[in-house]
Amino acid sequence: MILATGLAALCLAALHLEVRLLAPALDAPRSPWLSAAGGAAAAYVFVHIFPGLCDGQEALRRTGWAFVAVLDRHVFLIALLGLLVFYGLERAALAARGGRQNPPVGAGSRGAGVFWLHLVSFGLYNFLIGYLLVNRVQPGPVSLVTYFAAMALHMAAGDYGLRRHFTDDYRRLGRKVLAGAILAGWAVGTALRVHEAVLAILFAFLAGGVIMNTMKDEIPLDGSGNFPAFALGATGYGVLLLLV
Repeated sequence: MILATGLAALCLAALHLEVRLLAPALDAPRSPWLSAAGGAAAAYVFVHIFPGLCDGQEALRRTGWAFVAVLDRHVFLIALLGLLVFYGLERAALAARGGRQNPPVGAGSRGAGVFWLHLVSFGLYNFLIGYLLVNRVQPGPVSLVTYFAAMALHMAAGDYGLRRHFTDDYRRLGRKVLAGAILAGWAVGTALRVHEAVLAILFAFLAGGVIMNTMKDEIPLDGSGNFPAFALGATGYGVLLLLV
């Protein structure tokens, strides 16, 4: 299984490095393929991750940790936190650009700090994705394939957003850092497995991040999302997950 997860990590890293080659087919007007990919990633969260978080909630209760006695629905609050973190990042990038229609943020502009904030945040996000390739709540080859496919689709759509905000900086540095973060997360995952309750927290944060990073491109103010393609991707991958 280590070999299989390692191959999956390499493929996800290569996707970050080379998905730009598909840019003419994916860029504005926003491709229906990106919307379908976002729908599939969202379906994975709602059909696969969220039900698993209920088991994670029980794992948290069994730990007896102090904060568990204070808060209820802990893993779902973590998912909400993930959504809020990436919502804040998106708002910061839009503010630095002065709107979606303005040029991307450059390293020498007033938004340089926003680029580095995104780079660190998405680097940690990709590290988490790589780590969870090895340490998933539900182990096994079927779980690996569905997780890998959902994250690959999610990253293809996410890459579009990062290139849109930070074109030159992302091409020169960002994509390399994010590709390396996936491999680093996988490497740590092969050597370190955390408590099942911590694993549930990590998956919850990932779920919130996936939902936000998907929907921010599907419901922008300029209306560039593609609802039929998004619905088709969500329905198709949702049915597939139910069948496996």
